[in-house]
Amino acid sequence: MRTKITLSCTECKHRNYNMTKNKATTPDRVEFKKYCPWCRTHTVHRETR
Repeated sequence: MRTKITLSCTECKHRNYNMTKNKATTPDRVEFKKYCPWCRTHTVHRETR
């Protein structure tokens, strides 16, 4: 089953993206390098709870 997650920027802590992930295949927190509009650069975004 896919669950909804929110990704937040590690630099400014803004919550920028909403996604879904499969908890069976990725039980750990996911991490992506995505664009942050507040920082105006590509930064690492981590899953929040």
